[in-house]
Amino acid sequence: MRAFFIRRYGGPAVLEEGELPAPALGPHDVRIAVHAASVNPVDWKIRDGALRVLLPYRFPLVLGNDCAGEVREVGAEVTAFKPGDAVWTRLDKDRIGAFAEEVVVPASLVAPKPSRLSFEEAASLPLVGLTAWQALVEVGQLSAGQTILVHAGAGGVGAVAVQVARHLGARVVATASAKNHAFVKQLGADEVVDYHAQRFEDVVRDADVVLDTVGADTQLRSFRCVRPGGHVISITDRPTLALARTWGVSPMLWPVFALLGARATLAARRHGAHYTYLFMHPSGEQLRTLGDLVDTGALRPHVDRVFPFAQTREAIAHAESGQARGKVVVRVRD
Repeated sequence: MRAFFIRRYGGPAVLEEGELPAPALGPHDVRIAVHAASVNPVDWKIRDGALRVLLPYRFPLVLGNDCAGEVREVGAEVTAFKPGDAVWTRLDKDRIGAFAEEVVVPASLVAPKPSRLSFEEAASLPLVGLTAWQALVEVGQLSAGQTILVHAGAGGVGAVAVQVARHLGARVVATASAKNHAFVKQLGADEVVDYHAQRFEDVVRDADVVLDTVGADTQLRSFRCVRPGGHVISITDRPTLALARTWGVSPMLWPVFALLGARATLAARRHGAHYTYLFMHPSGEQLRTLGDLVDTGALRPHVDRVFPFAQTREAIAHAESGQARGKVVVRVRD
């Protein structure tokens, strides 16, 4: 099969295009002919080796974490899907590889593609949709009448989080550049803060949940916005000791994770808040829930640009530039 893969960690130049054997199908697996895959920050972080402690892959490694396509073959124990079904999925973290003509994924991580979406639109949602859902519902336990601050409301995760929060009945405040204010308000934000012109902590007080998709100084300043007992949830910076334990990282590295998360942990303690570093987990069941939101119009994908499969390198570079509004998608086949 044709695929984009790496043989070692490094920058953009290590990404190769070529032929690789199709992955083997297990009894509980589904083989999907990929129609479209989306680009996510985790793709270039994996490429660069930034996540090698959490995700120790073997080479050659096909990049790409979520996709939409058509079922080509099912394992002997699979009854929920059949060849020809249109589906979407966030691949297992141990078996990524969406930038390829085929993927093999456990059936439990697959869901029917929402009929109102094209394959390109559907491919844009699994990873960011699951991340937003798990941050707001599982961790933040956001409910109607509460307030949430979403950083980078025009970004991939942020744009979905604004819509999910609106669906849950929360008051939504988001940060965005001035050029994206109208877009973020169309998504459902009640208020948008121009982070170039204002310090968001001077505007937002006593939020129940803050979703940090930016990291660095933005994350630490976010603790000034959250109420005592509230949640600051990060998907980008300062992984914690709790994450290392959950992911089975060697105990020899636990002090490293404790040090990485120390500033955020101390800030949470100082403000009486909770801090969670979230690395989302794939779930076919939650994708079905997100599909229901799509079908009712509560959730809409926002695709910045679609690149042909041969331009996968360019697609990653465009997403990595930070200029995309919404998701960048690769069309693998028509």
